[in-house]
Amino acid sequence: MAKDALVSQELADKFKTEKDSPYLRFVRAEGLEIISAQYVPNLRTVELKPWPRKNGKGVFINHEASRTSNDCYVCEIAPGQKSEPLHHLFEEMILVLSGRGSTTVWNNAGARVGFEWKAGAIFAIPLNCWYQHFNGSGQEPVRYVAVTNAPSVINLYDDIDFLFNHRHDFKNRFSGEPDYYSAKGEQNGFLLQTNFVADSVNLPLITAKERGAGGGHIRFNMARGTIASHISQFPVGTYKKAHAHGPGAHVIVLSGEGYSLMWPENEAPRRYDWQVGTMIVPPNAWFHQHFNGGATPARYLAFKHSSPRNAQGVPISWISRRLGGTQIDYADEDPAVPRMFTEALARRGVQSRMGDVYEAEKATLPPEAA
Repeated sequence: MAKDALVSQELADKFKTEKDSPYLRFVRAEGLEIISAQYVPNLRTVELKPWPRKNGKGVFINHEASRTSNDCYVCEIAPGQKSEPLHHLFEEMILVLSGRGSTTVWNNAGARVGFEWKAGAIFAIPLNCWYQHFNGSGQEPVRYVAVTNAPSVINLYDDIDFLFNHRHDFKNRFSGEPDYYSAKGEQNGFLLQTNFVADSVNLPLITAKERGAGGGHIRFNMARGTIASHISQFPVGTYKKAHAHGPGAHVIVLSGEGYSLMWPENEAPRRYDWQVGTMIVPPNAWFHQHFNGGATPARYLAFKHSSPRNAQGVPISWISRRLGGTQIDYADEDPAVPRMFTEALARRGVQSRMGDVYEAEKATLPPEAA
């Protein structure tokens, strides 16, 4: 949707009841707020409210453009405290923002595993497994951000008691394997099949020249779930190619500093500056582009809903618009984009490295569409 096509209040009132949903009623019943912004400057400092279900504090971050696909929340556990034991029929992936501690996971059959984590760890909760988080510090709070597919599941069943109390074990997801949360993993192309990443900031990546500028990339499948996730990194003095995809991408900056541009088709880009802890949520089908404006490599983690792919299984956001995808080649971008980048680097005393990148692209650039 290129623009937010606003109508009269009279017409909007006729659809008011349909705008509400079981998911939104669930969030209200939890006593929490929903931050609907597409940009959160710092997840580590965003304001939270008491959340009895978690025995902590929390806030939901859920842009309206993705509210029916997946959601995001930030939760904080006080020093020396632990979360309430929970299990639910929706998937959840977690990034630890600050602090250290441990988590215990068990199924209804009683099979139980535990593991420790610190800031930068990523892990998933197997579907409908019980879990409990423990803050390992008596002085500092733990804060984490999680992405779930709760909206679609809650809207489907509209029965909170069923979703949080159904006692079925999905044995193909978790059967109490002692090494379930070890740092092991099986690499297949870009995809790393693992249930635990101990250090997302320093995890080795695979070269992804298709994204431009010689960056690195790795994708995850955790707990055999359906939530897509990946880490991307790009070198100093470079930026990634612009692209667009479906709703629900929650992009969290892990290292570096810079800015992103986001825009709907045929509109001027909007700039969002970022640092470690910033979250960017590109609305559905908006183009977005990430720029390393600092003196160190920049890295981010994206949790997202599934995106459209071509017949070969390649996301269309990785395919040039010249070939029918949604990625904009450097040769086709607005000239204002590289000018803005050069000016941003100059203010930091950093030299652009994009000259060689533009030149290298020419060898693989598809012909322009008729």
